[in-house]
Amino acid sequence: MEGEMDNEDGMFTNIPLADDSADRDSAALQPKPEDLLSTMNCTMDGDLENQVEVEEKTRLINQVLELQHTLEDLSARVDAVKEENLKLKSENQVLGQYIENLMSASSVFQTTDTKSKRK
Repeated sequence: MEGEMDNEDGMFTNIPLADDSADRDSAALQPKPEDLLSTMNCTMDGDLENQVEVEEKTRLINQVLELQHTLEDLSARVDAVKEENLKLKSENQVLGQYIENLMSASSVFQTTDTKSKRK
């Protein structure tokens, strides 16, 4: 342990906690500043590419959501038009039947032989 008392002379001796050669080896493993800059540039380029990719994905997602809402609106409009069309068809049938009943009740619109009139 650091700061242990030596038995012979009663003096404290320093015992290193770690091997000094490990510090020299770790210094050799440390990247050079120019390597760090290159790595940082690559990382920033990668981050920039990722940011652009994320922005593009976000833009596409927003566009898809907008198109989905537009499709929902169009679908609702088509359903409303179909419903209105069915109501109008029903009204037309009622009016057609009413007109047919009026014509059959009136002597003016009695069926005549159209072939004899043309000759």
